[in-house]
Amino acid sequence: MKEHELRSPEGARRPRKRVGRGTASGSGKTSGRGTKGQKSRSGGAKAPYFEGGQLPLVRRMPFKRGFVNIFKVPYSVVNVADLGRFAPGTKVTPELLAATGLIKSLKAPVKVLGEGALERALEVHAHSFSGSAQAKIEAAGGSAVLVEEMKE
Repeated sequence: MKEHELRSPEGARRPRKRVGRGTASGSGKTSGRGTKGQKSRSGGAKAPYFEGGQLPLVRRMPFKRGFVNIFKVPYSVVNVADLGRFAPGTKVTPELLAATGLIKSLKAPVKVLGEGALERALEVHAHSFSGSAQAKIEAAGGSAVLVEEMKE
């Protein structure tokens, strides 16, 4: 069979129904719309969320408002106080943090925040550091090393 030999099945293509052409046609006068009401008028039914003048559900929901930043980076957060569990001189990497359960997965980049105190000299590798975290790590005699961005 070739493309030019294709035909629609018998009865599949029907002529369009012409409405409003007199009562004898069976769909004259009100043209199959019934009598009165919103759907009988020109302009017909309103948008799918129109609820007859009641405040629509989409406008009643508070979570529909606001702004969502599509460029926000979701970090796995670790505080400086949490790093106190490692022995002095340890090289703390995202892999070690995941193995010890301080972060849930390695899919999100790791950020170290400055909550708490640190007394041990550690070599901390992370994707980002807050200013106070970096200052506390270096004050304890350690170093804060930035890891290159994650490859997805």
